[in-house]
Amino acid sequence: MGIWVDTDYGFDDLWALLLLKHHRVPVDGLSLVAGNSTLEQVCKNAFGAESIFKFGWEISVGAEKPLKRQPETAEQILGKTGIKSRGETLPQITPPTGTLGAIESLYHWANRELAEGEVHEILALGPLTNIAIFYKTHPELARKIKKITWMGGSNGRGNHSQYAEFNALADPEALASLVENKAPLRIVDLEICRKVSYQEIDIETLKLKGNKLLADLAGGYLDIALIRGGNAMSIYDPLAALDMCAETTRKKAGIEITAVKLDVILENTAEYGRTIFDFHDIPNVELMTSIDIKEARELCIAALVKEMKDE
Repeated sequence: MGIWVDTDYGFDDLWALLLLKHHRVPVDGLSLVAGNSTLEQVCKNAFGAESIFKFGWEISVGAEKPLKRQPETAEQILGKTGIKSRGETLPQITPPTGTLGAIESLYHWANRELAEGEVHEILALGPLTNIAIFYKTHPELARKIKKITWMGGSNGRGNHSQYAEFNALADPEALASLVENKAPLRIVDLEICRKVSYQEIDIETLKLKGNKLLADLAGGYLDIALIRGGNAMSIYDPLAALDMCAETTRKKAGIEITAVKLDVILENTAEYGRTIFDFHDIPNVELMTSIDIKEARELCIAALVKEMKDE
């Protein structure tokens, strides 16, 4: 299976990558997109994380702004770097000279020959700008992609606005373009992610494993919920990563998928970026509709614990 990851590289993105590593999911490359923070900062996060965790995947640099709308980041929530911490932070490393662009890298990836039984799949963890551009630029190659699992949208209330989830709101035109082009989208939305969470007790467990960096980053992410009066933080991108794992892992996580109709609000109103899912109309995407909360949580936490043991 040839998997490509497209990410705006916040902490839960890193967590998703660690989960893929933990489950030995083969990853062919990584492309970066502005979202959690500016593209410049996203790049520093990605190359900084690579220097620590040694994923060994090709990293390419993608879109610094959405297709049409003005750029908007989540820095007001996630801080200047897009990754909060209780202490230690990722090294800040600028991409080396000669780093490929995302569209060029996706072209070479989609154009390569696969072994028998392999397919091209994308795990998208941020705004869909890079992938929409690739579909527009190389439509013939884009047809080779069998599945795009995306953490985004909401079959309920939003988080970056009353109606819209951040990854959808950051570039709703990109999402609408992929739907129009019949891209094989499988969506892991805000509502399913809100079912699975972690708490302070998990940070204490992580501290015992001796990797202060991951404990501090997980703690910083949890603090987003704590300062709002909650006692748990939802696990977002790692749940999408679970969908890329082996079928045995997916079954253990209790993942169920339903074909639905998706519409995206593009009008300049308070509902801009809203995703509306209709379970009764002709479907154009897939939606994760069920997950085993306990098992999914344990699988996600285990990926961090295992990394700490390996360090």
